[in-house]
Amino acid sequence: MKSFLPHPLLSLMLLGLWLLLVNSVAPGQILLGALLAWLIPLYTARFWTAQVRIRRPLALLRLAGILLIDIIVANIAVALLILGPMARIQPAFIRIPLRLKGNVGISLLANIVTLTPGTLSASLSPDRSELIIHALQGRDPEAIIATIRKRYEQPLLDALEQT
Repeated sequence: MKSFLPHPLLSLMLLGLWLLLVNSVAPGQILLGALLAWLIPLYTARFWTAQVRIRRPLALLRLAGILLIDIIVANIAVALLILGPMARIQPAFIRIPLRLKGNVGISLLANIVTLTPGTLSASLSPDRSELIIHALQGRDPEAIIATIRKRYEQPLLDALEQT
């Protein structure tokens, strides 16, 4: 069954996305969407190096809530920072030592940092041990590292990796 339908959840999401894109639940669109939802994962299965194992789904749900709140708060903080005197802006590149080891966890952390206004993932060290970020307000790099570790990296570690 695994080789016939390698990623059932992905197939279901693709079917739903197809129906949303065509804005129709006509039988022909459902059939075409189901065909695409079966063929795309079947064709791309050989490119998937590893399955993602979510060990604690509630930790990811809690992370999503924290991220949503942080995005709203950071938008306001960045707006106030930009509208104020330019001397308050002190950009900096900061190296964050990573405890995450898996591709998915590191990718999610880099994307979370980029989604939060005021910070941007700039690079990953070649040995994948450090994430280099750019912060619009880099006065206290240790506080930024501690915040990212506590609010984002630790929940990803809890949810995705064995500790």
